[in-house]
Formats: sequence, C-alpha cells, structure tokens
Amino acid sequence: MLSKPNRLKQKKDIERVIKRGEGFKEKFLVLKTVKNNLSQSRFGFIVSKRVSNKASVRNKIKREMREIARKRIKSLKLGRDNLFITLPGTEKKNFQEIAETIAELFKKAKLER
Repeated sequence: MLSKPNRLKQKKDIERVIKRGEGFKEKFLVLKTVKNNLSQSRFGFIVSKRVSNKASVRNKIKREMREIARKRIKSLKLGRDNLFITLPGTEKKNFQEIAETIAELFKKAKLER
C-alpha cells in the first residue's frame, strides 16, 4: 500500500493534475503528470465504470496499480503529482501486463531517475 504522503487524495489536487498535467497514453492506460512543490511524488488512480460495472473489479485494478507504484517509487523523480486513468480493456489484463505498461509510461514521461 502507498504511504499517506504519496497519495493524491484531495479533489482540487486531482483536478489540477487533469487540467495542467502533461498526458501520456500507452495501450489501456493514461498517465497525467505535473510538478508539485513537495519533496515527494504523489499518485492517484481513476478506474471508471466504463472499465467495469463491478466495484470489486475496479478496486482490484486500483490495488494492483498502487502496488506497482509503491514498488517503483524509489526509482522515480521526486516532486510530481501523477494520475493514472484506466481505459476499457484494463479489466482483462493481468498484473504483469499492467506493470509493464506502467513502466513504459514512466519511461515515456521521463520520470525515472
């Protein structure tokens, strides 16, 4: 689980990332990222009902994405707010496919140190 300082929780912060963030798309995921004035990076995850009507499926996807972000956080640049938005088709992917796609997005966005 992501530690509290690394979570993007407040609605105003999420809206700021959506409006001002630079977007990167890879297969079934979109990454929006913007600088923040903090000493750590924060992550948010949006899995809409378009992906699945079942809350259990949406929550499973969010849990998997949080775990991937937690494992990679030490290798990423600090001071960024990152928002992952899932697209339909994500529910059919396994953990490894999601992890590979997130790694590609981090490379595209040049977030790795």
